[in-house]
Amino acid sequence: MSSQPRLAIIGFGAFGQLIARHLRDHLPICVCDPVTRANDLPQVGLAEAARCQIIVLAVPLSRLEVVLRTIAPHLLPGALVVDVASVKIRPAELMQQILPDHVQIVASHPLFGPESTRDGLAGHRIAWCPLRGEGHRRAGALLRRLGLRVLCTTPDQHDREMAVVQGLTHLIARGLGEMGPLPDRLTTASFRRLAEAAAMVQADSPELLQAILTGNPHAGPVRRRFLAAAAGIADGEAA
Repeated sequence: MSSQPRLAIIGFGAFGQLIARHLRDHLPICVCDPVTRANDLPQVGLAEAARCQIIVLAVPLSRLEVVLRTIAPHLLPGALVVDVASVKIRPAELMQQILPDHVQIVASHPLFGPESTRDGLAGHRIAWCPLRGEGHRRAGALLRRLGLRVLCTTPDQHDREMAVVQGLTHLIARGLGEMGPLPDRLTTASFRRLAEAAAMVQADSPELLQAILTGNPHAGPVRRRFLAAAAGIADGEAA
């Protein structure tokens, strides 16, 4: 067995592939996904993935509970389980409730994606919520060596901030998208930046949008305040 801890990526969608691309030169990696093949990386089932020393859960929030219950009986003492969901309160609750006491847990949210990391990871941020054990220190040190800014927080504080940061970004981006093609000739610098920001999230999956808008308990109140403020501004202009 390699002296390095083996890392399993459960879920090999766009973000699982991003993880593999940046970590494969640092750790032995295997992949578990019933649909997407891992190319040259070893493809394993859930039970074998769960017996790795580090398990990264890159599955939709709607599938997280099922995956946790499936891997729980196979997890090794001292293993580190990390999720990468865009919301943190619910995943943190599920992992602490379902996973055995002998495993370590981190709830994380990489604040970037395939589009924003085309030129590399350096300078990008990851929200880091250690929940159980000390394994988060070694994992966090590796992420820092890759150039990431590891920002420690709590699941609740994360979701409060992401209700604004992601919730409103996706709301505005999807709203602009529903309006049809945007002007691209007579544009201002500020509009071009807005259009670029909207384009960065247009390709996000429906599962991700659902998690951001409905899986975050703080998103609804923030969204209602924003829409009320926008309506108020529009009413004031009309008057």
